[in-house]
Amino acid sequence: MNNILAAIDFSDVSPKIVDKAAEMAKRFDSKLWLIHIAAPDPDFVGYGTGPQCERDWKAKTLKKEHQYLHDRALELKRNGIDVTPLLIQGATVETILQKASKLKAEMIVIGSHGHGALYKTLVGSVSEGVIHKATCPVLIVPVKNLSA
Repeated sequence: MNNILAAIDFSDVSPKIVDKAAEMAKRFDSKLWLIHIAAPDPDFVGYGTGPQCERDWKAKTLKKEHQYLHDRALELKRNGIDVTPLLIQGATVETILQKASKLKAEMIVIGSHGHGALYKTLVGSVSEGVIHKATCPVLIVPVKNLSA
C-alpha cells in the first residue's frame, strides 16, 4: 500500500483518525495524506463576498485549520511517517473522492460521528457518501472508540 488518505474535520474524532491512519501508514510504510475539506468560498456556492468581517472570519478560520494540519504533520514526521498535509475547499464527499483518485490512495481513513437516522436523512453523512462512492477500501473510525 503506497498511499493512505486521512480526512479530518477537527471534531473530537479527528485525533483518533490521525492516530489510526498514522498506524496504518507506519505498518505498510505508506505515504500519508492528511486532508481537511474546508467549506467552499461563499462565491462558489452563489453568495456574494459578504461583509469584510465575514471574509476576515473565514480567513482566520482557514489559517487556524492550516496551522493544525501543519502541526500534526510535523508531529507525525518526527515519528517517521511520510506525511503531507492538505487544506482544500470544496464539497466534502466529492472533494475527498477526487483527491483520493488523484493521489492514487489505496485506503481512505475517515470518522463516523454516530448521528442518528434523522440527522442522516436531513443532513447526510460524509462517511456514508464516501463508502458508497469510493473505489478503494474505506476505514471508518467510530466516535464511540474515543474513550477506549
